[in-house]
Amino acid sequence: MNIEIITEIFELDVYGFSGVVANGDYAGTAFKLMDKMWQVVKSNKLENKGRNIWIYEEGNAVFAGVELDTIPTHDITLEHKSSSLAKYAYYKHIGSYSLIKQVGQNMRNELKSSDFEIVFPYVEIYGHW
Repeated sequence: MNIEIITEIFELDVYGFSGVVANGDYAGTAFKLMDKMWQVVKSNKLENKGRNIWIYEEGNAVFAGVELDTIPTHDITLEHKSSSLAKYAYYKHIGSYSLIKQVGQNMRNELKSSDFEIVFPYVEIYGHW
């Protein structure tokens, strides 16, 4: 596993929906939020970068959003979230979606064994690479 430690600032400015995960079902919660977000984005014809961004936070919170090309000028129901990371671990998984959970666990295990502290937010970006 080729994990990179990046020390350049990474900024996210996303629009979507947040929720609290019940019964440890992070993926199920995030998918529901993501589907709700895409309905609003498409119905309002909001230009976007097309990447799904999931942000995991303390307290079993998850945010599912997308980067918009322009800030909406009319009232929309999407929540806005900005995040800035000064240092982060980066790994790009190319392969079956069904392996993402295990790949994420492998990444966390490798970081812990290298004495890195894993803190929130935990960000996953899904695209069509």
